[in-house]
Amino acid sequence: QLQASGGGLVQPGGSLRLSCAASGFSLADYAIGWFRQSPGKEREYVAHIKRNVMDYSDSVKGRFTISRDNAKNSVSLQMNSLKPEDTALYYCAVSLYNSGNVYRFRRPEEYHYWGQGTQVTVSS
Repeated sequence: QLQASGGGLVQPGGSLRLSCAASGFSLADYAIGWFRQSPGKEREYVAHIKRNVMDYSDSVKGRFTISRDNAKNSVSLQMNSLKPEDTALYYCAVSLYNSGNVYRFRRPEEYHYWGQGTQVTVSS
């Protein structure tokens, strides 16, 4: 089971830290991805981490940082310099595939289990 938390309302230029906590299995062994979805739009890839490899979409690169805390069995997404276009429902997900192909984990269909989502709203 995955539990996403940390969303909220923030002004443009502000920061939020999302967390994805797992129960029943260890996140350390799998790729963990963050995706987001706005009303009327398709689910969009944000970032993922698999072991020591991190990858980001071009839209968040340099502003967002994904990290893993194995002791807490969680993955965090630090979001800085937030923009109104970052407003969305953010989901974390886990992929059970054992692959070194970074681009594979940019696709939502490669993930097996999803958290319930946490809302991020960037507005003044």
